[in-house]
Amino acid sequence: MGTTLLALGIHLFGLFPLARWVVLGYQNNLTANPPEFLIRSSGTWALVLLWAVLAATPVRRLTGWAGLIRHRRALGLYAFFYTVLHVIAWGLWDRGGVWASMRHDLWQRDFIGIGALAVLCLIPLALTSTHGWIRRLGRWWTRLHWLVYPAAILSVWHFDWMRAGKNDFFEPHLYAWVLAALLGTRVLWWVRSRYRQPRRNGGSERRRG
Repeated sequence: MGTTLLALGIHLFGLFPLARWVVLGYQNNLTANPPEFLIRSSGTWALVLLWAVLAATPVRRLTGWAGLIRHRRALGLYAFFYTVLHVIAWGLWDRGGVWASMRHDLWQRDFIGIGALAVLCLIPLALTSTHGWIRRLGRWWTRLHWLVYPAAILSVWHFDWMRAGKNDFFEPHLYAWVLAALLGTRVLWWVRSRYRQPRRNGGSERRRG
């Protein structure tokens, strides 16, 4: 029952932004500039869901609760879904659906290029998220999914440079600090595991001697 409720909660969380946009659109309340609002909002929710993916392992290790780990893939797919919506919204509304204008934006605006690199990192993760691909790739599946780390770093970098034009860094820096904490815990655990392993090996050799 608990697992079912958690799964339901994950899906409600993942679909909440989309439902909110529909309600706001029906109420004609998508701010004075709906395209900009939807571009920004989809990007923000892509970040939130990607950070939720990265939080699953620290939550499990700090609390012993493994429930979030079981639904990490769903969170990742929702993050990719809003990333795709973010890209489509930028292409259609900001660039008018004109390929030449999109290409020009990629080369002329650095934060757009960085965002594109983040999307390229996420594409193989979404495509290989099925059980079939996990079996086919074996141990390489885990290594491929390390791309989530550069994707997250590039995403917050994209957000930071996007806000540089308005000199508004509060939100990007907040996301950056949270990301630093999520990645820092992983580095700390890795260092501790590397430190403990030689000590255990050394202790066993002394006992054998």
